[in-house]
Amino acid sequence: MRVHVVSDVHGNADALKRAGEGADALIVLGDLLDFVDYREHDKGIMGALFGAEKVAQFARLRREGTRDETVAYSRTLWATLDDPASAVDEAMREQYATLFASMTAPTYATPGNVDSPALWPEFVGDGVQVLDGEVTTIGGLRFGFVGGAVLPEGVVPRPRKGAAWRPYLRAREEFDEGVAKLSEVDVLCTHIPPAVAELTYDVVARRAELGSRALLELIREQRPRWSVFGHVHQPLASRRRLGHTECRNVGHFKETGQPYVLRW
Repeated sequence: MRVHVVSDVHGNADALKRAGEGADALIVLGDLLDFVDYREHDKGIMGALFGAEKVAQFARLRREGTRDETVAYSRTLWATLDDPASAVDEAMREQYATLFASMTAPTYATPGNVDSPALWPEFVGDGVQVLDGEVTTIGGLRFGFVGGAVLPEGVVPRPRKGAAWRPYLRAREEFDEGVAKLSEVDVLCTHIPPAVAELTYDVVARRAELGSRALLELIREQRPRWSVFGHVHQPLASRRRLGHTECRNVGHFKETGQPYVLRW
């Protein structure tokens, strides 16, 4: 069997069309949407809505400013739109229509934090299966999927009044419930990594993303062959061996255009 795995597509539909070539199946680990393009500021949903100059300022604040400064600037941008939620909804639907049409191989997908999974049923076609807190069998192996990212400890997910959209961020308890539904897993497929320091630290952003302790515990208890994930675009380490399990960041697919290959 040969299975290709991608994550952090962020709008790269052209590469996604080719991602399943030569594979028995394609696994997509989320972040389909290109919401903020940090390299080409005129691209992505925010680039289309606000223009390159304003997105460049937003990106600078994300890198160098405080969280309060970034949030305050973001709010000034959204306040310039008459109906921000409708504008974002239209842009997301346009991207999803193109991206789901680009999944040509038998595909198994789970959402990332830069996704709106409530919209996915509208665009999922034949040959695409969405899984989240579920296990399926591919080529005789059990693949377990959990989507989204976790919120910091103690943060309760509350929709912000007037927010244009809400990323797929889950309370830790909710995420852990999804992990608990997975049993006898041979391949663990998630958007975020297990809570291992070198797998969660982004060397360009110079900060650690949140990993999952529940995923780490599953790996220790169930000893899957592989744990595959994305989310951290420039990790300190792209792989780590944890006992029997090969933990692998499959790469920032938007930039590389190359799937990670599993063979057995």
